[in-house]
Amino acid sequence: MLWKMDSTTNFLKKALDGTWYRNKVISQNIANVDTPKYKKKSVVFEDYLKQELNSNKGLKLTNSKHIPGIGIPKEYEPKIIEHKGSSYRFDGNNVNIDVETGDLAKNTIMHEALVKQLIDEYDKVKNAIIEGGK
Repeated sequence: MLWKMDSTTNFLKKALDGTWYRNKVISQNIANVDTPKYKKKSVVFEDYLKQELNSNKGLKLTNSKHIPGIGIPKEYEPKIIEHKGSSYRFDGNNVNIDVETGDLAKNTIMHEALVKQLIDEYDKVKNAIIEGGK
């Protein structure tokens, strides 16, 4: 049970790190909305997490009734992409404030959902301890 919780919490931690980093980059884009020649940046980390979920690393299944685990998350850094190709204004800046505030709201909802999942994982352990003591 504890290996599964540790694996899940490590995975959620990586996802939370990615959303925190994305929030930081979106805030930087919003702060530079009026900076000439500034190019929008974005953060990509979901692909790394999908690869980790789909990888066969972790526990070896020796029976069809075994429950697969997520495995140990790899060390990675979320990837920053700079969008150099387009420009919305004559000064060369390509930050669209409406898109950025929408992305910030979406990222905030995702971050809050991940926090709730992490709290639920710890609640499971707490309940097992409380119920096991009866």
